[in-house]
Amino acid sequence: MKNITMLKGAAALALGGTLLLGGGGTLAWWNASDSAAAGTIVAGDLNVQAATGVWTDRAGNPVNLATYLVVPGDLLTYTQDLDVTLTGDKMAANLVATNTGAGAGFDPANVTVTSPKLTDADGDVIANPLTTSQHVTASITFEFKSSTSTRTDVNASRNLGNVSFTLTQVQQSGLQ
Repeated sequence: MKNITMLKGAAALALGGTLLLGGGGTLAWWNASDSAAAGTIVAGDLNVQAATGVWTDRAGNPVNLATYLVVPGDLLTYTQDLDVTLTGDKMAANLVATNTGAGAGFDPANVTVTSPKLTDADGDVIANPLTTSQHVTASITFEFKSSTSTRTDVNASRNLGNVSFTLTQVQQSGLQ
C-alpha cells in the first residue's frame, strides 16, 4: 500500500507540473504596450528650372543653329541659366549634361564635348555635388576637331536642341 500511495503522490505532482507549464496553469509571459508619439516626416524637394539657353561660337557671337553650318575647328558653347532647388537634410545632387555623347551621334574622334562648367550668381566656379538651392549658370562646349580626316561627317546632322542639363540626387560625401 505504501507503493500505491507513493505512486499516487508522484502522479499528482506530475499532473500539477503539467498544468502549471501549459495545461491551464498560471504561468504567463509578461508584456505591455504603449503608443509612441513618433511625429510626422515631410519630404524634401529636388528640382531644376531652366531659362532659354544660348549658343555662341568661339568668339562669343550668338549662333542660330537653324542656319549655322559647323566646320572642323569650330567651337560652340551652350550656356543656360538654371534655378536649382535642393531642399532636405543631407540633400545633394549632380548637375550633368545629357544627349552629348556617342549615343546622340557625336563621334569622340571628331567632336570633343566638355563636362558642364557651373558658376554661381557671382560668377564663381562651383563644383558638383550641389548642396543648396541656388541660381546656377551651366555651360558646355562642343569642339569640332580640326583633325577630322577626309570628308568624315560632311553634311552630317546632329540635333543640338536635345542637349539638356539634368539634376540627379546623390549621397553627400561622408554622410550615411
